[in-house]
Amino acid sequence: MSVRRELWRALAPGARTRGLSALNLWLGAAILLAALLAILETEPSLNQWTGAFSALEAGLGVVFGLEYIARLWVSAEERPEAPWRARWAFVISPAGLADLAAVLSVLIWPAGSSGLLLRLVRLLRLIRVAKLGRYSRAWTEISRALLDRREALAICLGLALTAVLVCATALYFVEGDVQPEAFGSIPRAAWWAVATLTTIGYGDVYPVTPLGRFLGALAALASIGVVALPAGILAAAFSDAIKPHGGSRED
Repeated sequence: MSVRRELWRALAPGARTRGLSALNLWLGAAILLAALLAILETEPSLNQWTGAFSALEAGLGVVFGLEYIARLWVSAEERPEAPWRARWAFVISPAGLADLAAVLSVLIWPAGSSGLLLRLVRLLRLIRVAKLGRYSRAWTEISRALLDRREALAICLGLALTAVLVCATALYFVEGDVQPEAFGSIPRAAWWAVATLTTIGYGDVYPVTPLGRFLGALAALASIGVVALPAGILAAAFSDAIKPHGGSRED
C-alpha cells in the first residue's frame, strides 16, 4: 500500500472501522491545547506569559500547517481518478476552510494592537475548535440528519422571526409612550420579544400597562411553541442519527 494511502487511513476517521488513529488523537489534543491558549491569552493577569504563549502558538502553527499540507495531499485518495478535483474539493470544504483558518490564525498578528483587532484574531484562533468535528463519524451523521430537516428548521426560524416581529410591534404601540427607552421603537421592543419568546426572561425590561402585561402573557404562552417545535425536530434528527449504531456510539 502506498505511503499516501497509509497516511490517508491515519488522517481520515471514515477510513477506519473503529475509533480514531493515534495521529488523529494527537491532533485532537493539539486543537484543545490551541483553544486553551486562545482562552488564556484573553486574561490580562497572564500577560507575563505572553512570550511562552507566542512560542506555543508558533509550534502549533507548524503542526497545523503540516497537517493541512498532509490532508491536501492525501485527499486525492477520495477520488483517485481525479486527484486535483478531490484536492480542490477539500480546499473549499468546511473542514478544509477550518484547517486553513487554523494556519492563518498564527500568521496574522495585529501590528499596533488595536483592542478590537486583537480580539478578532483571538476569536479566529478559537475557531480552530471546529476542526474537531471531522474526528467523529457520529458528528457527521448528526450533521446529515440535520441537513435532511433543513426545510422544517427553516420554517421554524421563519415562524420565530415572525413571532418576534409581531410581539415587538404590539408592545411598541402599547408601551412605546410609557417606556420609550425600552419600547420606543420596534427594534428596541424586539430585545424584549426575543428574551420572552426564548423563555430567557432577563427581567431588564418588561411591560407595565395592563394591556402590555396581557400581551406579554400571550407572548410567554406562545414561547412554548417557539421552543418546543424546533426541539422536537432536533430530537427526531438525533434519534435518526444514532439508529445505525443501535442506539450507541463508538466515537
